[in-house]
Amino acid sequence: MTTKGSANTTLPLLAIKTSVLFPELPMPLSVGRPISVAAARAALATEEKLVVVVAQRDPAIDQPKKEDLHVVGTRAVIKRMNQVKGGYELLVHGVERVVLDEIEEGESHLRARVRPLPMPAPDAGDTEFEALHRTVLDLADRVIALLRPRGGREVAQFQAHAREMSPILLAYTLGTMMSLDAGKEQALLEAPTQSALLKLVLDHLGREVQVLELRDKIASRAQSEMGKEQRDYLLRQQLRAIQEELGDRSPEQSDVEALRTRLKEADLPDDIRKEADRDLERLAQGQAAAPDYQITRAHLELILELPWRRTTEDALDLPRARQVLDEDHYDLEEVKDRILEHLAVMKLNPKAQAPILCFVGPPGVGKTSLGQSIARALGRKFERMSLGGLHDEGELRGHRRTYIGAMPGRIVQAIRRAGVSNPVLMLDEVDKLGRDFRGDPAAALLEVLDPAQNSTFRDNYLDLPFDLSKVFFVTTANALDPVPRPLLDRMEVLRLSGYSHEEKAVIARRYLIPRRIAEAGLRDEQMVITDETLQRLIAGYTREAGVRQLERAIGSLARKVARRVAEGATESAPLKPQDLAILLGPERFLPERARRDLPAGVATGLAWTETGGEVLTIESTLLPSGHGLRITGSLGDVMRESAKAAQSFVWSHAEALGIPGALFRDSAVHVHVPAGAVPKDGPSAGVALVSALASLYTGKPIVADVAMTGEITLSGLVLPVGGIKEKVLAARRAGIHRVVLPRENEKDLAELPPAVREAMDFVLVDRIEDALAVVLQSHRAARRSAAPNGDRKPRFVKGPSQAI
Repeated sequence: MTTKGSANTTLPLLAIKTSVLFPELPMPLSVGRPISVAAARAALATEEKLVVVVAQRDPAIDQPKKEDLHVVGTRAVIKRMNQVKGGYELLVHGVERVVLDEIEEGESHLRARVRPLPMPAPDAGDTEFEALHRTVLDLADRVIALLRPRGGREVAQFQAHAREMSPILLAYTLGTMMSLDAGKEQALLEAPTQSALLKLVLDHLGREVQVLELRDKIASRAQSEMGKEQRDYLLRQQLRAIQEELGDRSPEQSDVEALRTRLKEADLPDDIRKEADRDLERLAQGQAAAPDYQITRAHLELILELPWRRTTEDALDLPRARQVLDEDHYDLEEVKDRILEHLAVMKLNPKAQAPILCFVGPPGVGKTSLGQSIARALGRKFERMSLGGLHDEGELRGHRRTYIGAMPGRIVQAIRRAGVSNPVLMLDEVDKLGRDFRGDPAAALLEVLDPAQNSTFRDNYLDLPFDLSKVFFVTTANALDPVPRPLLDRMEVLRLSGYSHEEKAVIARRYLIPRRIAEAGLRDEQMVITDETLQRLIAGYTREAGVRQLERAIGSLARKVARRVAEGATESAPLKPQDLAILLGPERFLPERARRDLPAGVATGLAWTETGGEVLTIESTLLPSGHGLRITGSLGDVMRESAKAAQSFVWSHAEALGIPGALFRDSAVHVHVPAGAVPKDGPSAGVALVSALASLYTGKPIVADVAMTGEITLSGLVLPVGGIKEKVLAARRAGIHRVVLPRENEKDLAELPPAVREAMDFVLVDRIEDALAVVLQSHRAARRSAAPNGDRKPRFVKGPSQAI
C-alpha cells in the first residue's frame, strides 16, 4: 500500500497528451516518446515506483516545457509494466492531487518538485450539495441504462457500486466514462470543493444523456433498414428448404456434394481427413455470400489437391542413370559419381533420407540442368523455384488465411504442381536470398532442408503437417559466402568448376550446336562449323567459366544462317574463321600482346571470382621525393595488408636483392591494380605484389608469359590458396603457359583436365626468394641462411606428378 505524501518531494514527471489521471483510479498508458520512456525507467528504478502524471495544455508538443503543462497533476504509482517495441505499456494508479512548484529539465527526462493538494473539501449539512449528489446519481443511472447494452461488465460493476462511492470518487469515475476532452477532465481534477466538482459533472452528464439518446434513435432507424436484409435471408432459407423437398440442389449444395465425393475418394492421412471433414461441415453450414466461405473452400481444395501419399517409383538403375547424366552433361565426373553414390544408397536402403545437395560454381556450368538430369535419371517429377531476391519469409511459408489474398507458400505450391510427394525440387540461387523487416527466408529454409524437421513441415496457409522428407532437394549457388552457416551445414556441397577451351569445344559439338541448329529450323548440313572456326569463336568472342556466352554466339550464327536460307540462298559452305568477323563483328577478346614484354614494376597475378578465374595485372611505380605506399584499384583491407607486407619483405631483403637502401627512404611507391571499378580483395595476390615491387626496385622486368598466385608472410613463406583450377584456366585463356603456385597446392593440380596439365608449366615454391628467382629476369636470389626446408628448391612440374 502506498501512503500519501505530506511534504515537498521531487519525482520523475510523465506528461500525457489527451487525458487526465484522477486520484484513486487506475489508467493504462502507452509510453513511446524518449522523454516519457526515460521518466518511466527512472520511476521503475526506485523502490516505490512513484511518478507525477500531468496533462499537457497542447497535445501537439512532443518536448513539453514547464509552461506547456498544467499546474495540477496526480502523484501515481506504477502497478504493472510490459516492455513493447519502442517503449512500455504501463498501468498507473492515482494516489493524490499535487501542485507542481518547480520543474527540472534533466538530460533525458523531466523531474518535478511537487506538494500535495488536498482533495475537494466536503460540504457537510448543505442541502444543495445533497440535491446535487442525488441528481448526479439519477443521471448516472440514466447514462448507465443507455450504455449497458454496449458497455459490458465494467458498466454493470459501476452500476452495482455507484451509490456506495464517495461523491469525489463517483465524480472522477463518471469523468473517465464520458467522452470528455483533456481540458474538461483537468477542470474536474482542479475543482476546489465537492459542490463545484458535482456541478461540473452534472453539466457533462446532461449533455452525455442527450448524445446517447440521439445515438439510440439513429441505431433503431438503421436496425429497421437492416430488417429487409434479415427478411431476405429468411426467404432464402425457406427457398432452400423448398428445393430440398422438391429434390433440387442449389449451386452451393452442388459444390459441397462434389467436394464431399472428392474427399471420400482422396487418400488422406487420418489427422488430415479429420481436419478436412471439419472444413467441409463448416462449408455446408455457411452461406456463399459469407466472407469466409471462399477461404474455407480454397483451403479444402488445397488439401484435396496435395499429394499426401502419392509418389513416383524411383528408377534406381545405376547404368541407365549414368547414361542419362553422360547424355546431358560432359565431364563433371566428381559430381556424377557423388550423385550415383546417393542413388546406390537409395537402392540398397529405400527408407534412407533423401540427400540435400548444393551445387556451387560460376554461371553457365550446368548447375540447373544437373537437377533436371537427376530427376530424369530417377524417373521423378522436377520442379524449380528461384530464390534470387526473395525477401518475404511468407513467400516460402505462406500467409495465414486471416489475411486478404492469402496464398500457400512456394514450397507447397511446387509440391501441388508436381502432383507427387517425392519430386526433385531445385531451389535456385540460394546465395541471393534477401532479408528485411518481413522476415528472413534463409531462416525459414532451415526447417525445409533439415531431415530431422521437414517430415512435419507446416505451411502457414495450409496449417497442417506435410511430409517433405521424401523430396530430393537440390540447391544452387554461385558462392558460399552469402549463405548462412546454419543453412550451409544442412547441405552437401558439390563444386562445379569452369571449363577449359577443349572442354567447351566438346560441349559445343555435343550439345550447343545441335540444339541451336534445331531451334533455328536448319538442317545439320546447312550450318557446318569447322574446328578452327569453333576455336576462334571460343577464344575471340567469349571469355567465361561456363558456356552461356558461347551458346549465345552459336545461336547468333544460326540465326544469320537461317536468314540466308530463308532469303533463298541454296549454297551452304562450312563457316570459316574469317566469316566470324562478317557475321559477329570484330573479336571482343584479344590476347594481351602489350603485356608480353612487361616493364619493370608490372606483374601478372591470378584471382578467383564467382564467375570463374581472372587474370590480374599489378602495376607499381616510384614517386621521387615521396614517402610511404599508395594503393589504388578498389582493393579490400586484406589485399591492402598484403601490399604492405610485400613492401616490408622487399625492404627487409634489400641487400640480398641488390636494392639501394636510399630508394626506400627517398621515394614513395604507388601500387595500382586495374580495373579500378571492380572491387578486389583476398590474400592470394601476395606473391604477385612482392614480384612487382622487387621488379620495380631492382629495375628488372618480370619474365614474360608467367602468372603467379599465393599468400605471403613477412618471414618469406608462400602459403596455399584456393581456386587453383579456375585460376589456371584463366591463365590459359589469356595465353599464359607458366604459373607459379605454392608448393602445398600441388595436390590441386589433379583437378585440372589432362589437356591443360600437358599444355601448362607449373612452378611450385614454398619461399618468396624461390618465386623471385623464377620470375625476375637474370636474377639469382642470394643463398638463404639455414632454416627449416632450406634445401628445398623450386620445382617445375607438368601436371601433378611429372617433374621437368
